[in-house]
Amino acid sequence: MTELGVKWSCEYCTYENWPSAIKCTMCRAQKPSATIITADPFPGRTDPTAGHPWDPVLICPDSSARPRVRSAQSVEPSGKWSCQVCTFLNWPRSVRCTQCRSLRATEAPSGTGRPASDPCEEYNDRNRLNMRVQCWTCSGCSYENWPKSPRCVVCDQPRPNDAYQPGEPDEINELSAVINETERRRARGVCSGARRPSPSSSAREPELQIELAAGAQSGRDEREVDFKKLKQIKNRMRKTDWLFLNACAGVVEGDLTAVEAYKSSGGDIARQLTGDEVRLLNRPSAFDSGFTLVHLAIRFQRQDMLAVLLTEVSQRAVKCIPAMVCPELTEQIRREISASLHQRKGDFNCYFLTDLVTFTLPADIEDLPPAVQEKLFDEVLDRDVQKELEEDSAVINWSLESGSRLDSRLYALWNRTAGDCLLDSVLQATWGIYDKDSVLRKTLHDSLHDCSHWFYTRWKEWESWYSQSFGLHFSLREEQWQEDWTFIINLASQPGASLEQTHIFVLAHILRRPIIVYGVKYYKSFRGETLGFTRFQGVYLPLLWEQSFCWKSPIALGYTRGHFSALVGMETDGCDNRGAGANLNTDDDVSVTFLPLVDSERKLLQIHFLSAQEMGSEEQQERLLRDWLDCCVTEGGTLAALQKSIRRRRHPLVTHMLEKWLDGYRQALACPSDGEDDDDDD
Repeated sequence: MTELGVKWSCEYCTYENWPSAIKCTMCRAQKPSATIITADPFPGRTDPTAGHPWDPVLICPDSSARPRVRSAQSVEPSGKWSCQVCTFLNWPRSVRCTQCRSLRATEAPSGTGRPASDPCEEYNDRNRLNMRVQCWTCSGCSYENWPKSPRCVVCDQPRPNDAYQPGEPDEINELSAVINETERRRARGVCSGARRPSPSSSAREPELQIELAAGAQSGRDEREVDFKKLKQIKNRMRKTDWLFLNACAGVVEGDLTAVEAYKSSGGDIARQLTGDEVRLLNRPSAFDSGFTLVHLAIRFQRQDMLAVLLTEVSQRAVKCIPAMVCPELTEQIRREISASLHQRKGDFNCYFLTDLVTFTLPADIEDLPPAVQEKLFDEVLDRDVQKELEEDSAVINWSLESGSRLDSRLYALWNRTAGDCLLDSVLQATWGIYDKDSVLRKTLHDSLHDCSHWFYTRWKEWESWYSQSFGLHFSLREEQWQEDWTFIINLASQPGASLEQTHIFVLAHILRRPIIVYGVKYYKSFRGETLGFTRFQGVYLPLLWEQSFCWKSPIALGYTRGHFSALVGMETDGCDNRGAGANLNTDDDVSVTFLPLVDSERKLLQIHFLSAQEMGSEEQQERLLRDWLDCCVTEGGTLAALQKSIRRRRHPLVTHMLEKWLDGYRQALACPSDGEDDDDDD
């Protein structure tokens, strides 16, 4: 049976309900006190209760699927507005769409100055909000990026487990365009969601907002202005700027690749973070205005980063060291080193090398013309390290007697600026090659692990004495000592990780010979500022071996600002014996380099990792040095260690490699002369 009476229209969804309905059938809203006439079931009849004729049916001229009517007494204006998102017809005084809660196109909030919402953009914003759970968080600046972004839109950090690499400028410009378009859409503050309002929440009009890139605290207008500023900054960014921000994030996260990429692109190490760049990085706890990469490396204790940042490699010449000339010979030498490694049986089962090899520059260099010699030294030496150790800090070659009369000048070989510089310098000082395959690093880790108790006892006793001698009166629990020791062992197993004094001590046992480190006393920035105190300079003796099992001829390393370099001498002919003036009984085959055991102030170099019984006065330490090294006192009164190398007994592979290397300079010398002969013949 058809229900008679006047239908009433819901004021929320405009659905026509039967007169007996108390709530709207569609949205369950309460029946209003005044109803809208939608039909006249009995034309010409009067309402007995109202006492006046019923109004005729008035069909609203719109494009709705069903006719809409209004009452003659209605106070609403005549025209409804259609929602641009869902096309729902809303009453004129509605500020938002009743169905999807989208703002009315002509009713934008006052004071924002923004145009009406684009329905397509509103639709994209709603979809973007639904995808928010799929965003990935940048490990550098904690910014949430869209799933398809290969890099962080703020700091250009690669997505985790993503092999995407920085591309050419065209690729970066394309990526920046995508970033800007994405962030422009993200700036919109309202996300439309298809939700049905409940009667209890009809008085509230909740507004879902998308989080802005700058992380503004509050206020939609403030976020809008802040984001526009960030967008302008990004539009001005160049490839070098993105590489710099990526390097800053790399220092914080320990990504050495990002730092090397910025440096290799010609980036300025002295560049400082600006306020705008700090805002882009969006990590106030890590980045401050005025900070450089060096400051960040110090703040986060990235010693390997300091080596890359502070060691400026000379660009005046392409580097050409003997190991680069003949890769086949270099591989044979590496196999020879691996074959000469053995593990000692017994309680102290440390690894050791069976061969005694010392690398020196060949005397044939002096036969080359001065111009060719200068070119050779530019390509094989690290001029910056040489200058810092020799002139700035007076660490090496400070004695005229050693450099001139004894012909014991030390040369700093060029070395890679990676975290393996210590291991590379050790192999350069012995065999003249790099630890490319990490053979020495693996041996170092295995020796630390297998002889952990022996080295741990020495390390703990030395660290305790050292802290007390500098007035650092603190004590650690055994758990803390064990934790620090585990960290030292783990460093040895990580390629590229910077190493410490303990690792040099272990390397002295692997080589079975002393290691002398000539190093600067302080870390200094590129502006000459003192950044910290170094502890590397001194003598490292293989104290855990028997003296009869070790050689007394040491090797020398240089240490500058977190970077190690091999210090080698130049051999001479037998008739020009370097031992002149020191009363040495040497034959014609032996070449001797005098390595001072005192600094420029005539103070004895520190001996590292001594036990309590071995520590004593300076005279006792000098006797200890004489026991472990071949020592002599020069005519000038300098205590020095003798580094001996036998020219004719040099390893044949190393000799062959040096000859190949020198042939390149000899051929370069012969080419111009051949041209001159041709001119003379003409």
